[in-house]
Amino acid sequence: MPRAATLSLLCCLPGALHGQRVTKAAPTDTGPTTAAITPADLRRRLYVFAADSMMGRAAGTADNLRATAYIERELRRLGLVPGGDGGSFFQQVPLVRRGVGQDAALTIDGVDGARFVAGRDFLVRDPGAAQRSVDGAATVYGGTWGDSSTYVAPAAANGKLVVVDVRRGWEADRAHLLKRYRGAAGIAVASYDSMPPDVRGALSDTPVSLADGEAPVVTTGATPAPVFLYVTRALRAALLGAPGRTVRGDVAFGDQPAPARNVVAILPGSDPAMRGQYVALGAHNDHVGYTRNPVDHDSMRAVLTVARPLGADSPERPLTAAQQRRVRALTDSLHRAHGGARPDSIYNGADDDGSGSMALLEIAEQLASLPTAPKRSIVFVWHTGEELGLYGSQWFTDHPTVPRDSIVAQLNMDMIGRGSASDVTGGGPAYLQLIGSRRLSTELGDLIERVNRETDAGFRFDYAYDANGHPEQYYCRSDHYEYARYGIPITFFSTGGHRDYHEVTDEPQYIDYDHYARVTTLVRDVAVRIANLDHRLVVDRAKPDPHGECRQ
Repeated sequence: MPRAATLSLLCCLPGALHGQRVTKAAPTDTGPTTAAITPADLRRRLYVFAADSMMGRAAGTADNLRATAYIERELRRLGLVPGGDGGSFFQQVPLVRRGVGQDAALTIDGVDGARFVAGRDFLVRDPGAAQRSVDGAATVYGGTWGDSSTYVAPAAANGKLVVVDVRRGWEADRAHLLKRYRGAAGIAVASYDSMPPDVRGALSDTPVSLADGEAPVVTTGATPAPVFLYVTRALRAALLGAPGRTVRGDVAFGDQPAPARNVVAILPGSDPAMRGQYVALGAHNDHVGYTRNPVDHDSMRAVLTVARPLGADSPERPLTAAQQRRVRALTDSLHRAHGGARPDSIYNGADDDGSGSMALLEIAEQLASLPTAPKRSIVFVWHTGEELGLYGSQWFTDHPTVPRDSIVAQLNMDMIGRGSASDVTGGGPAYLQLIGSRRLSTELGDLIERVNRETDAGFRFDYAYDANGHPEQYYCRSDHYEYARYGIPITFFSTGGHRDYHEVTDEPQYIDYDHYARVTTLVRDVAVRIANLDHRLVVDRAKPDPHGECRQ
């Protein structure tokens, strides 16, 4: 599930370790899965899908392609029908990575043999607009930001690369600098060395956006903006070593295709009159990748346990003295149990949303094993780019591979592997959150309640997060909404947030596999009940504007 607000930077914790990555042990009970939905099967699958080798499955990366290839291999083995592009299981989603090229570098006339490389000697900020070139620009010293008596006149900066110092730290008012020196070829702030490693890493990881309108749009004929750089002290000295030195090189941002794909599979219905209708089941295949600034896994988990019960959604406040003592004690205990510190850099995303993705595979395997399929067809969709802003589900619903009006309902699973009392208030073996189940179809909400009773699933549904205006806005934050905006009845199944949300500690070892299997089974039962109805679910609530803003 994506953050409600901009993803915060990884906090620096006591015992943080840099430049290393821990390799966690794989489970010992590996082997083939069975036709039944079982905790053991889900565990086997999740330890593959959320392994360190998947590197956090960020959309638009080779790591996500590796994860989706695993899903595709399983679907072929199970004998499902490809539902993607051109008879394949993949639907390509046009993402672009906006950033500088891997070989971006600067040289300076008069500095023989020196080549300054992006990511090592400088970082480039994305202006969200066309940029000027600094190739051939002379340098000029712009002064120390915050001391106006040292500023160079704007006219003297026109067409030049302006080098600016900062009084302390690494931050400078970028907007004001760009406004003051809007005629410059570029602005170089000499603060790279004092920039925290996590900030440096975050700025190096350029965003991925949809190509068809979501990427920053450059208006034809718009005035290009100056290139904005953070540079090292060494590069600053080279730039200002002599008056008017000339820079060579191209470091402007540009859009490069980023590989991204939904995985789509179909189990054809058994009733010739109904198989042209579909029950859609979904989860997202991506997570948020990895950090260049590893932390000690156990000290991170201690901080999360003591002070951040919602993980990355928790307010980032300094620890009190009492909390620091508890964190130290818990960290020491974990270190003793694990033989010392364990550096960790990978956001495995076991619950978010390895749990939903592997539940889909388990449901697919179980339904494919039946002697007679449900009457309506089932379409399974593993969406990409959910963490970036629901890009894969937006693409699928805007460009569906089955007729959109043939989809009678969509059931979305995101974070269904936890839900204990230590994870969420009121949690326990019977805990399950439902969101959106009656927002378009009262019948769908009633049906889920009935299935829960009649199958003795025993869940106690928490509807609190479905309330209109709820601050967490879960109805708008996962893939189901992209279906709901077109008037397709949906339900979002989740066991809720927890301390490991969007942290490196979201790993398979912390999943409650018995609870997870029971949720998976319930979703299977609901899907089958919808697929076998003698009528389409009745939509008795107002449909939203498919191109409007989501409001919970």
